[in-house]
Amino acid sequence: MSDAWRRDRIGSALRGENPAVVRRLGDGFAVMGDVQFLPGYSVLLVDEPGVGRLSELSRGKRLGFLGDMDRLGEAVERACRRVESGFRRVNLEILGNTDPFLHAHVWPRFDWEPEDLVGRPVWLYPPERWSDPEFALGPRHDVLRAAIGEELDRLT
Repeated sequence: MSDAWRRDRIGSALRGENPAVVRRLGDGFAVMGDVQFLPGYSVLLVDEPGVGRLSELSRGKRLGFLGDMDRLGEAVERACRRVESGFRRVNLEILGNTDPFLHAHVWPRFDWEPEDLVGRPVWLYPPERWSDPEFALGPRHDVLRAAIGEELDRLT
């Protein structure tokens, strides 16, 4: 499969062509993050192309998106607790600094993280963590991906 879906993550999710999608939620898509140096990293994508900010959604859609973010966060927490060792907590973030579409990050955090990073923002991890093929999403993450999907289903 080509990586063309990466250029249009939301459109490809709407068309059923985004392989990172775990589940369709009420107002967005739960997807696995491209990098997995913190296993279980997930992203909630808004389901409306062209929406760049939370404030661009109607009040109802906004609350729906935030509810989906909460649900994905809890699903990642439950799945990581069950499947990954040393799970501590999840961090939820809506940043909007790089990608022009509304999305929320769900970062699991672990006891085994380097001491100088465990209590700090994920964005302070060295640049090579973000590009090293060792940490790229792949088949070795299928068990965790399935666990997140199962937890999302339980939280419906």
